[in-house]
Amino acid sequence: MKRLQIKHLTEYVFSAPVILQTHFLLLRPREGHDVRIESSKLQISPAYHIKWYRDVFDNSLAAVTFPQQSQQLSIHSEVVIQHYEEAPFDFLIADYAVYYPFTYAHTEWADLAAFQQPLFAHEQYAVNQWLIDLGLRHGQMTTFALLNTLNQAIYQQFRYQLREAAGVQSPAQTLALASGSCRDYATLFIEACRCLGLASRFVSGYLHAPATEAGNATTHAWAEVYLPGTGWKGFDPTSGLVTSFQHIAVAVARNPEAIPPVAGSFIGPADLPILRVNVQVTLL
Repeated sequence: MKRLQIKHLTEYVFSAPVILQTHFLLLRPREGHDVRIESSKLQISPAYHIKWYRDVFDNSLAAVTFPQQSQQLSIHSEVVIQHYEEAPFDFLIADYAVYYPFTYAHTEWADLAAFQQPLFAHEQYAVNQWLIDLGLRHGQMTTFALLNTLNQAIYQQFRYQLREAAGVQSPAQTLALASGSCRDYATLFIEACRCLGLASRFVSGYLHAPATEAGNATTHAWAEVYLPGTGWKGFDPTSGLVTSFQHIAVAVARNPEAIPPVAGSFIGPADLPILRVNVQVTLL
């Protein structure tokens, strides 16, 4: 078991006092048999009202409203978790799904169908051509070998680029540019999996690494694929690794653009606010 402390600060500074509309926060890690929250503290300024609920994907979502105008918004989350998953390759895929291609069991198909539908249907040709070039459209191979090849291909073939712009690049853009952020890598991985008929979803969260120990880091993103007998298994194409205790999931979604850590709007001057984000993940 590993104990990790996660500090996440988001600050907006406006040119004049503004009316802050409702802001939605996805900052609380997803708990389960592998992750437990030991302590959690959330500090927000200015004065606010908060309501917690679970969204359609069972993410822990906070809706925050502000009764007065302000020229600054500060959101500081500090969480300590216990992470129990230390053996990322200690899993068994159901016999019928060991080799690709396979068909999901009828009892699971209906629930997984939405996660098999491409989001960028008009770009399927480009994604499929890339899969053919990787040799993933020819004959039978083990399911894990296919996913590992896909994960490694994105890690090795593309140049990582930190992008501060909202949203994600389309898979065709990432293929054409041969570069992208962790969000773009995960989006391409997911779209490739869906073209292959594999249920996949986008994950937003935190990563423990030397850079995040030092602070001034950002949130991270990766993908999960549903493997019969194992469940949702994480693949991080930014590092080419299968996820382990270094990856702390906060939210999952079918659409990569649906789960930013902080989302909201304001009424005021048209000029964009100054944004500061600081993420620090420390092994205790």
